[in-house]
Amino acid sequence: MIARAARELRDGEVVFVGIGLPNLACNLARLTRAPNLVLIYESGAVGAVPERLPVSIGDPALAAGCTAVASMADTFHLILQGGRIDVGFLGGAQVDRFGNLNTTVIGEYGRPKVRLPGSGGACEIAIHSKRVVVVGAQKARSFPERVDFRTSPGHDGLARGSREAPGAGPQVVITDLGVYDFATPIREMRLVSVHPGVTRSQVRENLGWEVAIADPLGTTEPPSERELSVIRALDPDRLHLG
Repeated sequence: MIARAARELRDGEVVFVGIGLPNLACNLARLTRAPNLVLIYESGAVGAVPERLPVSIGDPALAAGCTAVASMADTFHLILQGGRIDVGFLGGAQVDRFGNLNTTVIGEYGRPKVRLPGSGGACEIAIHSKRVVVVGAQKARSFPERVDFRTSPGHDGLARGSREAPGAGPQVVITDLGVYDFATPIREMRLVSVHPGVTRSQVRENLGWEVAIADPLGTTEPPSERELSVIRALDPDRLHLG
């Protein structure tokens, strides 16, 4: 999943990085296939080149050697809302069929079963990034047909490419089972490849709706030995690898 997500990034692109699996994927890309990747974190680190995997957006490792440290206001106003972010990397507690993300509550908003951390900058990243990549483990409860709360908008309910939502929205969703795009007439998720050893029935069991499937359905290229060694070096305590 991490290796496939890293392959979405092209050398020289400007990426707004989320903490967690997106953080691992972006730093893998920087250390392998995209050395000129410009990583920007919500805290204001611009052009971050951390020597170790940062554990939060406030980790001092992000400031060491970066191009600039901006205020959070400037990061969002001048860089993100200024249209300078090529890729927004996001995750969520829930992802639905149209790419909406929920990081706010599970259950009814007024009486939630679980209260989550909230949006942070995720809503703005989803709206303003030129394209969005979503990464997350796939379970039926985390991939419902409709999210309990739309923290970050996907493809329904917004005029993408307009002043309301300048960015193109989610373009790919990468899970531990497969890869999805949104190349359908109604811009819903479509399964385009499964990871080696994963079956269609496993995918279906871990989704809350009957997903569209590409024809032919591909198989994801597994990570190379170099990618695996870099991933393991980035996460020696296995905070993300489990």
